[in-house]
Amino acid sequence: MPLFGKSQKSPAELVRSLKDAVTALERGDKKAEKAQEDVSKNLVLIKNMLYGTSDAEPQTDIIVAQLAQEMYNTNLLLLLIQNLNRIDFEGKKDVAQVFNNVLRRQIGTRSPTVEYICTKPEILFTLMSGYEHQEIASNCGTMLRECARYEALAKIMLYSDDFYNFFRYVEVSTFDIASDAFSTFKELLTRHKILCAEFLEANYDKVFSHYQRLLNSENYVTRRQSLKLLGELLLDRHNFSIMTRYITNPDNLKLMMNMLKEKSRNIQFEAFHVFKVFVANPNKPKPILDILLRNQDKLVDFLTKFHTDRSEDEQFNDEKAYLIKQIKELKPSEH
Repeated sequence: MPLFGKSQKSPAELVRSLKDAVTALERGDKKAEKAQEDVSKNLVLIKNMLYGTSDAEPQTDIIVAQLAQEMYNTNLLLLLIQNLNRIDFEGKKDVAQVFNNVLRRQIGTRSPTVEYICTKPEILFTLMSGYEHQEIASNCGTMLRECARYEALAKIMLYSDDFYNFFRYVEVSTFDIASDAFSTFKELLTRHKILCAEFLEANYDKVFSHYQRLLNSENYVTRRQSLKLLGELLLDRHNFSIMTRYITNPDNLKLMMNMLKEKSRNIQFEAFHVFKVFVANPNKPKPILDILLRNQDKLVDFLTKFHTDRSEDEQFNDEKAYLIKQIKELKPSEH
């Protein structure tokens, strides 16, 4: 009795059929319609092998291992991602589900697909460039965030030149794409604390000159999200040296003081959480101290009236009282 029964293809046959169909779709000849059907059909068969259906369990580990190995050998993952825009709507979702399932596969403590993608980083770069194309952006985002869970893959993405395209993607005019890109961007900068701190330290000038543009964006959502993320990054203890560097730059302080006066209360509130780090720093450099002293009375007055309706928010009120006290007690440096 054959292992797969008459009607069921082996993993190798399935992968080969799917690869042939995607290649025909890529060529775009007169058989493209048939190829489209074949791609969809084979994707569903592979998805069912991995996830099971209402009538059948997922396939055994041995079958799944053969399926994954066949995908590596034929370079199928990259081919699917490169042709994602040619695959129909349901098929795009199936590609993401198949990709994420194979990515999560473990053998003991090893993740073979992660190891495979480390040798084929083009898979990651192709996924990242998916944000350039509206019809595949969210499918690529789903796969990218799954990749970002693995430190080795997050590292390749962070240290690539392509990472800096995120500063553009998070500002695109289509709201869904911009917010999906921002979720991935945030995940890459916060998920693996030590990796992120090392990356930000090694690339401080480049990252923060790009970041400055987000804080000055015309787009309200971009400004608010990037300001909130900045506050989280600076207050994370792993990023202590990045915070120290950020809060010694008087231009950064001026920007936060301007943002405290923005029309939007949400932006004022997020700016407060970055501004407080400048004031709380016990070793303020002279340029920072000078700005605070020059505006000492104005700041005390401003903060006293700042968001007085947040009476329930104990932490905010404690921090506000602490800042007012610190600013009142500021004295010129002895030097």
